[in-house]
Amino acid sequence: MSYIGADLGTSSLKLLLMDEDGSILASVSKSYPVYYPNPGWSEQDPEDWITAFKSGIKELLKGQDSKAVRGIGFGGQMHGLVILDADDKVIRRAILWNDGRTEKETEYLNEEIGRDKLSRYTANIAFAGFTAPKILWLRNNEPESYKRIKKIMLPKDYLVYRLTGIHATDYSDASGMLLLDVEHRCWSKEMCDICGISEDMLPGLYESYEKVGTLLPRYESEFGVKDVTVAAGAGDNAAAAVGTGTVGEGACNISLGTSGTIFISGSSFRVDSFNALHSFDHADGGYHLMGCMLSAASCAGWWMDKVIESKDFDAECEGMEQRLGRNDVYFLPYLMGERSPLNDVNARGVFLGLTPESDRKDMLQAIFEGVSFGLRDCLEVARKLGLDVKSSMVCGGGAKNRLWLKILANVLNIRLTIPACEEGPSMGGAMLAMVACGRFGSVKEACESIVSVKGIIDPDMGLANMYDHKYKKWKKIYPALKLLFNDHN
Repeated sequence: MSYIGADLGTSSLKLLLMDEDGSILASVSKSYPVYYPNPGWSEQDPEDWITAFKSGIKELLKGQDSKAVRGIGFGGQMHGLVILDADDKVIRRAILWNDGRTEKETEYLNEEIGRDKLSRYTANIAFAGFTAPKILWLRNNEPESYKRIKKIMLPKDYLVYRLTGIHATDYSDASGMLLLDVEHRCWSKEMCDICGISEDMLPGLYESYEKVGTLLPRYESEFGVKDVTVAAGAGDNAAAAVGTGTVGEGACNISLGTSGTIFISGSSFRVDSFNALHSFDHADGGYHLMGCMLSAASCAGWWMDKVIESKDFDAECEGMEQRLGRNDVYFLPYLMGERSPLNDVNARGVFLGLTPESDRKDMLQAIFEGVSFGLRDCLEVARKLGLDVKSSMVCGGGAKNRLWLKILANVLNIRLTIPACEEGPSMGGAMLAMVACGRFGSVKEACESIVSVKGIIDPDMGLANMYDHKYKKWKKIYPALKLLFNDHN
């Protein structure tokens, strides 16, 4: 038997085929465009996801035993707003997680409705990327589209709908909408009222490892498969956590992808008093705390592609290890604004400390360090809640760079563990499909059977102390510039 995992990312759809023992038989990636109709806006056409999925599945199964496929599970970019009309047709392009147009709506929710109420209703406060502020933005700016809404969905759930005909979401992904009562795992009537929507406009709620339905006959015929179970799946970070075995009490996973996240799993519900970390449901049936930076590995990508226009990443890093802890250049990684723990859509990227001796290696190193300091900001919030994180799994494109991982381990002063398979959300999606199909009795059992480790990076006490000093200095930069960031004159 085999299982398909799908990761509906921001820039591409990644698919993998896994056998029942966890070995990867094939993988495929299909890209699609992101549209930026205005500065700070970010949209995609859901039909592009469908096109990518159909062509990707055919390529994935080429030369494979397609009749052996038993299940499909998803991980997907969170918070995106997909709206359907009475005929289940997409009304407009999806507004994505990293879209910053909802500053006024976010301020209205946090200041006029009030952070205390939002936290009581949903365990979270409003962030510009969340789904509820986008709904309010539509009401305020595209009233005709807003009036036509009959169903509100998240990106991966639209794929599930097209494949099964069922409107569904899972608790982990729904947690990021600011419409879910996270603690009690149900839709919040109060938040529906605030957004002017009814509960029947929202999809049915499932655990990530539950079966939603089966593949529609026309897709069975098109893909050459039969009786394929479709699992509810999970938000990308929860799916990646499953793929790295980050389940149960106290486990941690750090993702260095386009965005950067620190994900701490727990068996009980927690929320910090300042809501600096997201309090969400987890794909294993428990809960998790998560800090999310909007720009992480994308900062290094921006530097390489847009600034120095180089593809030779290894050459840019050569000799940098001897400089660690001794760089006087600092970088704020807020290219798209920042979510955790600042919640400031106006924050921007900054280099500080440049001298005539500063070179491009200093600046790239500052980027590695700045992203690592941002992740430490999130970890410090968790520590104040009494969570003693001593080690973490690490995944994402940035995690392929051992130098960056050495910096990160010393900035956080924790052990980093590298999984043998770094497929992230797509692997987690396949594992959730396995549970939905009965291959494993629980997500924890699937993780214990499939996830293995290929490397460990421990901090060096001397270097960790140097980075602790640098972090304390770095932490003063944003407060000093905050008024400038928010000066719109």
